[in-house]
Amino acid sequence: MVKARLLRMAAMKSTGSPSDAAKKLDISERSVKRFIGELRREGQPIRFSYTIRSYVIMRDFPD
Repeated sequence: MVKARLLRMAAMKSTGSPSDAAKKLDISERSVKRFIGELRREGQPIRFSYTIRSYVIMRDFPD
């Protein structure tokens, strides 16, 4: 459930920093990072955008 929520938040570009996401999901910052790692290993193109300070889903890669 937490991974699904984190994935939806990333799709909406609304996770904020790992600390912000942890507060929103009521889990530790370390758990956020662990779930992000799991999502990446499962093939999700999730990355942290320093521009908007949020995890995002990178579906379209530039040439």
